[in-house]
This record gives sequence, C-alpha cells and structure tokens, in this order.
Amino acid sequence: VITFVDVAGAFPGKEAEERGQGEAVAKAIMEMGALTVPIIVVVTGEGGSGGALAIGTGDRVLMLEHAYYSVISPEGCASILWKNATEASKAAEVLRLTANDLLELEVIDEVIPEPLGGAHTDPVSTAATIKESLCHNLWELLHRDSQELLVMRYNKFRKMGRYIEE
Repeated sequence: VITFVDVAGAFPGKEAEERGQGEAVAKAIMEMGALTVPIIVVVTGEGGSGGALAIGTGDRVLMLEHAYYSVISPEGCASILWKNATEASKAAEVLRLTANDLLELEVIDEVIPEPLGGAHTDPVSTAATIKESLCHNLWELLHRDSQELLVMRYNKFRKMGRYIEE
C-alpha cells in the first residue's frame, strides 16, 4: 500500500467530533496498522492533523524536502498557545514540522530532495525521485514476512512522541 499525503487536516470543530471524525481517524490508523503487506507513506505537501494521521501509518514514511507534517497547523497552534494566529512562524519553529526536523526526531524515515525552487518547478524530476525512493524502500520491505512488518510497524509508532531532553 502506498499513500500520498497532502491534506490540511481534519476539521477542528465540535460538529465534526459529534459526527465521529475522531473515531474514523482512529479506525483508519488501526486498520492500516493491522495490514500484513508493506505500507509506504509519502508526504508531498501539507501533512496536517487527523487527515494525515489517518493515512500516515506506514512501515516507511517518506517526505518531500519542503513538505510539513504536524498534528496541528502553525496557525492553529499559535491561536491556542499565544491566542494569536499571527504567531504562526513561532509556532512552526516550536512544532518542528519540517522534513529535516522530523527525520532527526525519527518520525519519518527519509527526506526526498526537491529540485531548486521546490517540487512544483519540475514535477517530472520530482516524480522520478519519488519513484526511485519508493522502489528502494519497497524492495527492502518485500523481503520481510508479514509478522515482522507488523512488529516493526507497531514499534515504530509506539516510540513516537517520546520526550527528548536537550
């Protein structure tokens, strides 16, 4: 299974929760976590909130160099922490939502380089780079049995969110 993530995220309102949005995200994570085939996630743009989490469970999580992946948008975080969405740049720094930050934190497994100016400046080259990364990672995962994939996937996601003192 290969998923491509570019989603602003789930709607953060009471109505969405009343309609079962949180449960739907949790069920998607549970179902993805139980699949006995390799799963590769590619974050290509905005990986925001529950929308990204729902399809972001994978054996390998790859991310384009200029994409971001976070449980909340910088604007949403700033609105909560500083009561002011204009503090979004400060929130983005605190959230550590860039590809390089997330690689360092072991949330993702690989940063896929983009052409100068970003992926949109050369989509053909970007697609070729993504394909190369997908083929490499899929080759590695296809040599593992399903039980090993399940254990590795479980352990990968259990260690996320651990506290690191600097």
